[in-house]
Amino acid sequence: MTFSPLPLGYCTNVHPGLTVAAVEAGLHEYTVPVRARLAQPLAAGLWLARPVVSELLKEPGRLEFFAEGLTEQDLSCYTLNAFPYGDFHSERVKDAVYRPDWTTAERQDYTLDCAKVLAVLLLAAGYREGSISTVPLGYRLHVENTEEACLQFQDQCIARLIATARSLAELEQTCGCTIRLAIEPEPRCLLETTAQTLSFFARLRDQAAAAGAAEAVERYLGLCFDVCHQAVEFEDVADSIRQLDAAGIRLNKVHITCAIDVPQPLENVEARNALARFVEPRYLHQTMGRLADGTICQAEDLNLDLTRNPPEPLRSAEAWRVHYHVPVNAESVGPLGTTRNELRSALKEVQRLSYAPHLEVETYTWEVLPDGSQTPLVEGLTRELEATHALLKQTTDASA
Repeated sequence: MTFSPLPLGYCTNVHPGLTVAAVEAGLHEYTVPVRARLAQPLAAGLWLARPVVSELLKEPGRLEFFAEGLTEQDLSCYTLNAFPYGDFHSERVKDAVYRPDWTTAERQDYTLDCAKVLAVLLLAAGYREGSISTVPLGYRLHVENTEEACLQFQDQCIARLIATARSLAELEQTCGCTIRLAIEPEPRCLLETTAQTLSFFARLRDQAAAAGAAEAVERYLGLCFDVCHQAVEFEDVADSIRQLDAAGIRLNKVHITCAIDVPQPLENVEARNALARFVEPRYLHQTMGRLADGTICQAEDLNLDLTRNPPEPLRSAEAWRVHYHVPVNAESVGPLGTTRNELRSALKEVQRLSYAPHLEVETYTWEVLPDGSQTPLVEGLTRELEATHALLKQTTDASA
C-alpha cells in the first residue's frame, strides 16, 4: 500500500482558539502563509475546542460559512483533533487536558458534535472519510490505583464508546461520510503501551459483541498512533504497528511526531542542563527511563529536580525519553537527541499496511520551546511539512 493520497496537514492545536473568529484568525495568520510557501496542497488538521464546536452548530449557517472560508483559502479538512476539550493554551494545562474523560457524557457529546462538524467539512472538500483523535480513555492518576478500579473505569468508557460507534453509523447513513474515532495512547494514561491497547480492544470487542454492536465498533473505532508517544515508551514502533495490524486494530490516524531522547543522561551534564531549559508550566512532559535490563521506569512530569538530582530508578537509567514534541525535521535539539529515527521506522511500517491512515504533523509546543530553540511559526511549520514530504518520498522510493 502507499501513503494516504490526501494532502498532508498539521494540527492547528498549535494555535490558540476558543471562538470561531479566533480559529479563523489562526488559519489566516499561519496556515494560509504556510500553504503559500509549500509546493504541495495543505490540509488543516483542525483542533476545535468545545466552545468553538458549540458556536459552529448553534448559529444558523455559521458552519457552512466556515467551510466555505476553508475552500476559498485553498485549504481542506478531513481530520479533527478532539483530544483537548477546553483551553489548550491556558497558563497551565498539564493533566487537565485529559478531562472530561470517556466515562462522561461531556466527552461523548463533544466527540459526536465534532463528527457533525467534520461531516460538513468533508462534503465541502469532496471527501468521504474523516477521522477524529481523542483521549486514551483518561489519565491514570485520575483513577484509583487498583486493577479493579481500572477495569471498572474501562467498562464505563466502553459503554460510551459503543454508543458513539452506533451514532457514527447513524451519521454515515445521514450524510454518506465515514467518520472514524481514533483513540490516542499516551504515557501515564489508561491506554499507554501497545500491550495495554491490545488488551483493551479485546475487552471492547467482547462487550461490543454482547451488545450486538461488533460491526459498528470494528468500522468506526480505532487508534491514533502518535509516534512520539510510543517512542517515549521505548517501544519498537515498527513492531507495535505490526502487532496492532495483526490484531485487526485499525490506525485511523498517524501523528508524525518526535520526542526528546537523552542517552546516558547521568554522564552527560551538558544534555541535562539543556533539558532543564525545557521545563515549563503549561504542558505535561512525562519522562521515561530504560534500565540496562530493559525495564522501563517513569516520572509524571519533567522538572528541575529530575534534571539535577534524578531519583531512582531514573538515576540508573541508560537513556531517558521525554514527551516533549520537538520539530519533526530535527535530528537533534542542541546537545539533546530526538526520536526521528523511530519516526522513519514507523513510516516504513505504516506504508506496508493494506490501507492508508490519515497522516498529520503535530508539534503543538512551538510556543513553549526554550529561548534559542524558537522559530517563527510559519517558518517552522513550513520546514516540518517540507521535511515530512521528503521523508515520505524517501520511504516510498526505498520500497519501490
